[in-house]
Amino acid sequence: MPIKIKKLSEVIGKRVYTDSGDFFGEVEEVNLVENKVDSWRIKVSGGIGSFLGGARGVVIPHQFVKAIGDICLVSKASLPMQEESGESVPEEEIEL
Repeated sequence: MPIKIKKLSEVIGKRVYTDSGDFFGEVEEVNLVENKVDSWRIKVSGGIGSFLGGARGVVIPHQFVKAIGDICLVSKASLPMQEESGESVPEEEIEL
């Protein structure tokens, strides 16, 4: 079932949570392709940024957004976390 949005401007600034209930950040902007929502840029919360190698934002493809209402709910599988424990290792520090 497609997500119904009346005004994209109303979604900007909404708090984003994962489907497991974790706070992730806030909607910063929407990316459109051919007049349709393609993806969402999420400004990550301070604690999450450290798990993302210091990134301040991520782009979540629209298909991973489960619901938009008072909050935005995204699939945890869409997030670029590398390990279940929540720890990630920046690629440049991995020794081969």
